[in-house]
Amino acid sequence: MTQESSLLNAAAHLAVRSLNKVYLDPTGGAQVVAVKDADFSVAKGEFVSLVGPSGCGKSTVLNMIAGLETPTSGDILVHGDPLPDRRGHFGYMFQKDLLLPWRRIVANVALGLEVKGTPNREARDRALALLTRFGLGEFANNYASQLSGGMRQRVALMRTLIVDTDCLLLDEPFGALDAMTRMTMQEWLLGIWESEKRSVVFITHDIEEAIFLSDRVLTMSARPGRITGEFVIGLPRPRTREMYTNTEFIALKKRILEEIYSGIEVTQADMT
Repeated sequence: MTQESSLLNAAAHLAVRSLNKVYLDPTGGAQVVAVKDADFSVAKGEFVSLVGPSGCGKSTVLNMIAGLETPTSGDILVHGDPLPDRRGHFGYMFQKDLLLPWRRIVANVALGLEVKGTPNREARDRALALLTRFGLGEFANNYASQLSGGMRQRVALMRTLIVDTDCLLLDEPFGALDAMTRMTMQEWLLGIWESEKRSVVFITHDIEEAIFLSDRVLTMSARPGRITGEFVIGLPRPRTREMYTNTEFIALKKRILEEIYSGIEVTQADMT
């Protein structure tokens, strides 16, 4: 590693270096190379999105960063240091809200604190304060089945936020929502991010969503997933809905789509 790259790693909140993931077939069949030589950094307080075709390894990258999967090779550095056990160093939110149906909303939000050993009363008081802060205090004693999809995702994000980590990994958290609810959630997430400035790695299939939310957008190739492009999003903040139709936004979308699809060969077999 050069002195220059060492300095970059030290300055980054999160650095992924030459990351590879190969899945071996236990029956002796062909191995699957899911991620190959992934390399990127996230600065403190930066919002970075990963976009790419389905099956390109985006979620695998997030799972390796979070410590849920072990890389075949490569390095993951946090504040310049390798962490063999990264579990608990990141807030992780999946596409599905994964709320526990038998727990009330306040108890769902408090769950992460309880797992970390916070006394139940303190955990639930903190959860109620967070729910109230973000406009869901009146639903604290409801169950997940009594909430809309957008409200459930807000609760799931609060459960991620309440655990005091300075980097969030968000895996298509709004992917299952309708377009109008999704836009509302994007604005809500940006409001939180702008007030707290946590570092974020965000996965999405929606190019417009990535542009609207991010400081930078990274593109990945089809499997094996590689980082193929980096796009700095120079749109001013705070972001507004009107930006979706301005010329800079549309030009960025075109460039990102061209980068993603330049490496994809569509064959008849792919379409059947």
